[in-house]
Amino acid sequence: MKEEGKKSVTKLKFKRLMRKKWLYPALYLSVAALVLVGVFWYQQGASDLEDQIAEQPDSKVQDEFLTADNEKDTVPVMEHQENLEMPVADEKAASIVTKFYDYDASEQDQESALVLYNNKYYQSEGVDITREDGEAFEVTAAMSGTVTEVKEDPLYGNVIEITHDENISTVYASLEDVDVLAGSDVAQGDVLGSAGKNSFGQASGVHVHFEVRSDGQPVNPEEFFGQPMSKIIENAGQEVQEEEDAPAEEPQEDSEEPQEDGEEPSEGTEQSSDDAEQSTEEELNTDEDPAGSEDEEQTPDEDSASSISTTQT
Repeated sequence: MKEEGKKSVTKLKFKRLMRKKWLYPALYLSVAALVLVGVFWYQQGASDLEDQIAEQPDSKVQDEFLTADNEKDTVPVMEHQENLEMPVADEKAASIVTKFYDYDASEQDQESALVLYNNKYYQSEGVDITREDGEAFEVTAAMSGTVTEVKEDPLYGNVIEITHDENISTVYASLEDVDVLAGSDVAQGDVLGSAGKNSFGQASGVHVHFEVRSDGQPVNPEEFFGQPMSKIIENAGQEVQEEEDAPAEEPQEDSEEPQEDGEEPSEGTEQSSDDAEQSTEEELNTDEDPAGSEDEEQTPDEDSASSISTTQT
């Protein structure tokens, strides 16, 4: 009975509440408020999403431009900062037996830069590198570049020429085997072939003849081992500037008085004429084949990609 009484009281209270005039407006206002809050929240979320989408492409474009600029700035710097290395895989076991002929070097270094071939001395335009034990070894690229020439020379053996940036080139001669082809790109340290012997540098034994050229002119490789390419370019620019700044030699005036007509030349004049003829004959002899034969022996070819040294006079 008590439970039935409680239920009846609850029903009566609910009916009374439903009869209140303010109940339905309050319910409507509550629902409307909830709907408005939901709509506002949805619009705010959509607006934030649109802003993120609008900002994302700009950010990607900026990143792409920044990446491209960084790549453009980085690549040349890395290329110029690549240091010149000895063209051997193991530098500790390598030694230079023939130096580059430098007119400003000491007399001892100049003597070690002369190559004896067929009883005549030639100035070396590179360095000859050997192993201390005299064994063959792998020859590697001193710097990254493009192989522009691979050929077999009768005097210098197999020859490889690699072109680098800024008109810098390196030459590798006296190779027994060649592992690259003309036109291929090589990175610093890539194996080009193996060292061997040649006819021109027989005294060096198994070796690689290595040259560095700037605008076709040989430079001393020993001065730039461990140095970046920019040093070679800077040195070449300084040499050109020094040549331009050097004062031109003034022609010397002939101090001798002209002889009168009918006067016979003196004995000293006759002696000078004989000396001139003798000097001319010596120059002609110097230009002859190093072996004194036109057919049997080869002479250094000036068109060779490797070093073509001048005769030591």
